[in-house]
Amino acid sequence: MLLSYAIAPIIILLAVSALFSAAETALTAVSRGRMHQMEQEGSQAARRVNRLVANRERMIGAVLLGNTFINILASSLTTALLEDHLGNHAVAVTTAIMTVVILIFVETLPKTLAIARTDRVALTLAAPLQWVVSLLAPVISTVQWLVWRVLSLFGVRPQNPDEDAAHEEIRGAVALHHKEGSVEREPRDMIGGILDLRELTVADVMMHRTSMTSVDADLPAREIVATVFDSQHTRVPIWRGEPENIIGVLHAKHLALALIEHGGDVASFDVVGLATPPWFVPDTTTLEEQLAAFRGQRTHFALVVDEYGALQGLVTLEDILGEIIGELPDEHQAPERPDVRRRSDGSYLVDGAVPIRDLNRELDWNLPDESATTIAGLVIHEAQTIPDPGQRFAFFGYQFEILRRQRNQITALRVTPPERNEAFPAG
Repeated sequence: MLLSYAIAPIIILLAVSALFSAAETALTAVSRGRMHQMEQEGSQAARRVNRLVANRERMIGAVLLGNTFINILASSLTTALLEDHLGNHAVAVTTAIMTVVILIFVETLPKTLAIARTDRVALTLAAPLQWVVSLLAPVISTVQWLVWRVLSLFGVRPQNPDEDAAHEEIRGAVALHHKEGSVEREPRDMIGGILDLRELTVADVMMHRTSMTSVDADLPAREIVATVFDSQHTRVPIWRGEPENIIGVLHAKHLALALIEHGGDVASFDVVGLATPPWFVPDTTTLEEQLAAFRGQRTHFALVVDEYGALQGLVTLEDILGEIIGELPDEHQAPERPDVRRRSDGSYLVDGAVPIRDLNRELDWNLPDESATTIAGLVIHEAQTIPDPGQRFAFFGYQFEILRRQRNQITALRVTPPERNEAFPAG
């Protein structure tokens, strides 16, 4: 009877220590994003979890202090209990027994449970642990001060939150969930596109000046109107003297309204006078900055210039949105991309001007896009030359065969990925 009374405090201490172990694992592994959302929905338990996780160093300090104290106390009581029966062998027996008990029932079992039911355990134990943290706050503060004093001797300093690290954490979490099958490829690409806005510049997504549709301001008014409407673009730059001297941007809607107002008589109004002033942006502007600028300027169109003021191309809001949700097909465009065509042997016929990011997104490839924007640019960069038709190369596990070249531009090539891809039906 006396033995059972003596054992009861030890069992209670070990049970409390097991709760500390479960709380440590659960609160370390819990999703801060999910807890934040639950707090926004009114969960007080989630609020307590967030307060504890906000100062993880103090929380872990309280858990370790409580766990260490309780385990040592339980072992001391066990030694004292067995000393009368085992004499000098009490210490050895106590060490063996407590090692097994603590390993299985105080550490492994509660931590395994906490991993399997992370949110539930964290929400349940947050309230008592918060009380323990408050009670041990003075001791924990002293311990933290001593720890950082020792670490400072080795040059270790506390680090401020890193925005880049936060972005990479989100990207890594999404990639992991995609690999596990809980996140589809399209949402993964969209989230990745949003995170990439701060790294990409307008030069990466702009329409190059060689592909732009523009119109000479000195042409007859009827030709200007015909060019704008035939372009199938909402806005068309207008130039005078030379194509790079952009003096304005004609909006198809303004032209249509003017034609309606004047009964279709082009000669009765100043077509060039309808042009709005051009807006020029540096080619080093990030997409995140340009998106904010589009919202501030309340426009969807900008002309891109380099550091010398030379025209490089144009960028639209649609180009930026395309980086997030993928290419936005035109309503008159065929369902399959004409510039990326799959062959029956698993290779792809690709126009040289296709962006690498589009291929990676649509075909789930992993070609690097740091050194080049287009697939042709990647081949030229890696080959360190402008290859001739018929030449073949192998980079990054992919095979590239040059099909056509126009002057110094690769206009078409065949790309064979490392393994078959079902993104496009065979044609």
